[in-house]
Amino acid sequence: MRPLLRRSLTLAATGAITAGTLAATAAAAGAEGLSSPAPQRPAGQAVFVQTNSLAGNAIDVFAANRDGQLSLRQVVATGGLGGQAAGAGTDHLASQDSLVYDSSHQLLFAVNAGSDTLSVLSTQSHEVRLLQVVDSGGAFPVSVAVQGSLVYVLNAGGAGSVSGFRIVGDELVALPGSTRSLGLTNATPPLFLTAPGEVGFSPNGSELVVTTKGSTNSLDVFGVNRLGYLSVAPTVSDTGGNVPFAFVSTPNGKLVVAEAGASALQSFSFGPDGTLTSLSTSVSDEQAALCWIAAAGRYYYVANAGSADVSVYTVTPGGTPVLLDGTGLPTATSPGPIDLAASENGRFLYVESGSSGTVNEFRVDPDGSLANLGTVAGLGTGIEGIATS
Repeated sequence: MRPLLRRSLTLAATGAITAGTLAATAAAAGAEGLSSPAPQRPAGQAVFVQTNSLAGNAIDVFAANRDGQLSLRQVVATGGLGGQAAGAGTDHLASQDSLVYDSSHQLLFAVNAGSDTLSVLSTQSHEVRLLQVVDSGGAFPVSVAVQGSLVYVLNAGGAGSVSGFRIVGDELVALPGSTRSLGLTNATPPLFLTAPGEVGFSPNGSELVVTTKGSTNSLDVFGVNRLGYLSVAPTVSDTGGNVPFAFVSTPNGKLVVAEAGASALQSFSFGPDGTLTSLSTSVSDEQAALCWIAAAGRYYYVANAGSADVSVYTVTPGGTPVLLDGTGLPTATSPGPIDLAASENGRFLYVESGSSGTVNEFRVDPDGSLANLGTVAGLGTGIEGIATS
């Protein structure tokens, strides 16, 4: 693993803003001739969207008003380059959690797949600031996981790997010898169907989970010791060819996995030595290309890229996914919905589309149904990664 690349100067409001972004956001922001929004941290809820531009990655920082609607406040360059997986049209990184907000440290972590780096940005002051850019420890980083002061990044290129870091102050310090290979056979950039999709910790932090999508159709589970190092090899659980893409954990520690091949959810429980036990059959929402999942309170929302909508599930205490109202109440979005994120209080849901360069804004009603609040447009094709604070 190469050493830390550099500590960078703040690059507030210097990211590339497309003409479409300006046109779409000037009215909402109440500004004319907007060319470089004044650095200003939004009061209250913030939503962060990663541009993933091949010419220079950046983070669009939005303020959310009390009604959940967004207005652009700042654009911050990440100091790296976006990327595009081979064959990817809608979802350029073919992953979940490429942009992650860590509330305990008030830090944003953003992958730069085109330059094999990871950026660290602070949200602690009145502006979002770039603090650091580090080597990701592999090729084509696509996903980040945070647990306490421990950070692992998933590299999707070639054999695939995960590499660890420790948060020290407001910086990342690489864990020497922490990189573990996934043993895959992808190229760099990888094919979007076979690239690993997400890395994440189990609720108690004792396991690190990786989805391999079509490469091996498995969930790879590494043990995590008290020093933050992983087991030499993962415990591998086959998912039956259903292309596991992304996942979230339930409050009682179950793992709920989005399966792109079956357009379904399936749940698992953790056992000794990283073994996973299936708790349900795959429950399809009868839509197309269910790949991404986000929890909002007791509801679990999934983005269906192929049918341009979002469906909703609940999960029983025993771990069985259940379509809300028997249908999942599919709600239309912009074409090609991908990553999605809920507000911290669970009242709003934001869904981004990489093919149309939009973010759909929804209110989450008490019965789990979604009310359309509007759309932020003109963000540029290829956006990937969304997080809330």
